[in-house]
Amino acid sequence: MKIKDIQNALNSQYSEREEVIEGLMVALIARQHALLIGPPGTGKSALVSDLTKRITGANYFQWLLTRFSTPEELFGPVSLKELEQGVYKRNTTGKLPEAHTSFLDEIFKANSAILNALLTLINERVFYNDGSPAQVPLMSLIGSSNEYPEEGEGLEALFDRFLLRYEVDYIGEDQSFVSMLKGSAPSPADMSIDELFELQFFSDTVTIPDEVFDALSKIRRELMDEGIRPSDRRFKQVLSVIRAKAVLAGRDHAELEDLMILKHSLWEKPEQRDKVAKIVRNHAQDAVKTRVEEIKTEAADILKSLEQSNNSTDVAVESTKKLKSLVIELRKLQKDNPNRTEVAQAVALVQKSLTDIASQVLGV
Repeated sequence: MKIKDIQNALNSQYSEREEVIEGLMVALIARQHALLIGPPGTGKSALVSDLTKRITGANYFQWLLTRFSTPEELFGPVSLKELEQGVYKRNTTGKLPEAHTSFLDEIFKANSAILNALLTLINERVFYNDGSPAQVPLMSLIGSSNEYPEEGEGLEALFDRFLLRYEVDYIGEDQSFVSMLKGSAPSPADMSIDELFELQFFSDTVTIPDEVFDALSKIRRELMDEGIRPSDRRFKQVLSVIRAKAVLAGRDHAELEDLMILKHSLWEKPEQRDKVAKIVRNHAQDAVKTRVEEIKTEAADILKSLEQSNNSTDVAVESTKKLKSLVIELRKLQKDNPNRTEVAQAVALVQKSLTDIASQVLGV
């Protein structure tokens, strides 16, 4: 599939952005909106611009919002010719109401003069021009911000419009960082907007088996037990994301593993992310894969604690002990599940972490 070619091209060009890239692809297929949260300089706008330029024939609109942005900047200026006839109508040529895809940077700086029209356009795909509703061709709007909106700013409704939400941080791994510095020649992979329309149509026909619906019900119940209550509307909307995830995998039916993307959908506050991810993972993966993911997270936490200690020798020794115990557990999993490649990959990852500690901190 051409969309897979685009995904692979972007993965090779943007280090440590695989999940974000997958999410943006799914958003396009599902005709949903996505939000990227992260500090400046993490390549959010570059990634979105690169992706959208690969959809030939699609109108693209990009804008940086400030507290002083005006409706004219997003929706177009009032037509003077129409105004002479007593008609208050905007000229939307080249603006958001005529875009198939859009990227709004610093979206939470949208002021009240923009907010209501923006909410209607994002949610209902309708723009009121001179009081008359007009359908807009918008498929996906990607918003970004350096920080989450604060409570009391009146931005809760806007935040809720984004079905997929991703935190984008600076590159972590040294090898990935070096790859970013060296850069790579961009691949010419692209697809037409008509081909994207076909994928969207096919996505609507993807079947969802009962086991996936049952898993969604269990996820909802466990989230409620943790005090996390996504709306019924949000659960209904995520079905489009599940179907799109299946399409991206080349299937005409959804599987349990497609639920993994919901860890980016079912939380409302940043502090809920880890709990949501754990609950979703428990129902979207089998026990082996779940434990492998948990071990990888534990290993990452160990390395983070070591870094925060400024590579203290004592902490390095303790970190080494913990990582060795994880390797032992992984070796057992590998022995019991010799055909599971993710276990072998996790072993290699943790072993590399041990080697890095030994060479950088302990001087071995």
